[in-house]
Amino acid sequence: MCASICGADCGRCGMKESCLGCRETAGCPFGRQCFIAEYIHLGGEEKFREFRQQLLAEFNALKIKGLPPVEELHPLLGSFVNLEYVLPSGESVKFLDDYSIYLGNQLESTFGGERCFGLLAGLDFLLVCEYSKAGGNPELLLYKRRYGLL
Repeated sequence: MCASICGADCGRCGMKESCLGCRETAGCPFGRQCFIAEYIHLGGEEKFREFRQQLLAEFNALKIKGLPPVEELHPLLGSFVNLEYVLPSGESVKFLDDYSIYLGNQLESTFGGERCFGLLAGLDFLLVCEYSKAGGNPELLLYKRRYGLL
């Protein structure tokens, strides 16, 4: 039985057989240290809730047009959210690790249509992108270093 440290519902995840759960792996699902599990281990659940609230405040303070209020961030596996962005030089790049866990959410644009915002955070960064509902045509809007560590 998979079990999370952060409260994620591992039973609903299609990757539980390859992950084995962070309780069973001492916070290292997919062979990588999960920053969420490490944060909870070092600072406790209350500090992690404060950290998540700080991330929500930082996302909402960006005031990106069309982005609705950000009210929740969920643990997400990098391979599900590691989109490839085309830089102005024409080079295609990915910024994330497929086997790391991030906090994120997908929100539909308040302008309607088929565009969504993807929000991701690690311990030391915020990422905001926009893409079609099917995940196509991603555009990187913001990659910002942050220094709100433990």
